[in-house]
Amino acid sequence: MAYVVDFEKVSTVGLESSPVTEALAGLRANEARYFKNKYSHDFTVEPADEAKALVDSVHHILKDERDLVIASRPLEATAFEVDGIRWTYVFYESGLSVNVLYTIADGGKRAVGFKLSDGMEVPAELADRFKFARQKSKLAGTIRGSYFVIKGEY
Repeated sequence: MAYVVDFEKVSTVGLESSPVTEALAGLRANEARYFKNKYSHDFTVEPADEAKALVDSVHHILKDERDLVIASRPLEATAFEVDGIRWTYVFYESGLSVNVLYTIADGGKRAVGFKLSDGMEVPAELADRFKFARQKSKLAGTIRGSYFVIKGEY
């Protein structure tokens, strides 16, 4: 069942099995606030088992581009298009958030972003391959993030 993420009253709905439930809920709410403020878009997620095609497409890009396989179980996913950019998000039980930004027009920005919830360790599959910058968030505490540019066409 789809769920519109509320960034004013942060909820852990759908994320209860995560060891960093509160921080992951804050990270998800932080993303919801960004899209509402920048694009007037309601950030809506659904359980990963109901969004298998979305999860599979993110996993396909990770595997093709960087031979990456995320070890954690996906909990939720979403995909939408705003301002000519297709966004796909997957939130994982470990506290990891993976997003794919894919500008539809040729020559636009295309990248995969990783965000780590406050309190989680860097996943082993990412630890030796990416450096993570820190940013502060009222909703999510300290978020660590990294990204890579997508070279292929998807």
